[in-house]
Amino acid sequence: MRKKIHAAVTAVLLLFVATPALAQAAALPVIRPDSGDTAWILTTSALVLFMTLPGLALFYGGLVRARNFLSILMQCFSIACGASLIWAICGYSLVFGTGNAWIGGLGNAFLGALAPVRAGIAIPENVFALYQMTFAIITPALIVGAFPERVRFGWVMGFSMLWLLIVYLPAAH
Repeated sequence: MRKKIHAAVTAVLLLFVATPALAQAAALPVIRPDSGDTAWILTTSALVLFMTLPGLALFYGGLVRARNFLSILMQCFSIACGASLIWAICGYSLVFGTGNAWIGGLGNAFLGALAPVRAGIAIPENVFALYQMTFAIITPALIVGAFPERVRFGWVMGFSMLWLLIVYLPAAH
């Protein structure tokens, strides 16, 4: 009799002890953004952006004649603006969205439906999108060095934006 009571008490105790553990295992873990990681990604985003705007613009500006210096500065700045718009409108979604093997879908177009925290890492998804955008900006801006003083501004912008859409986005996906 004593063994039956002991077994029943043990079973009840195990039930009370195991129930919270089972409930916690069933609940999804709450991932909070890590402030250190987020601060570091924001810092590196600023550094990559500084590489593009003053860095590349002044470097390429130093390679051309004085009369074309402002043209190179404007090309780098305009490419940064255009690439930012394309990235926000459809670029992030086409690179990181679910789609096929070549390109992602438009589920996050206009940076909509971003998660509070990027899956697999502990930073907010909008910070991740900003970080990736800086590379989408600098990549076509690097091409500017190939044609200073050779082509018109409209051609530079058209080529850079088309190159971003046709080459960079599928390659980054």
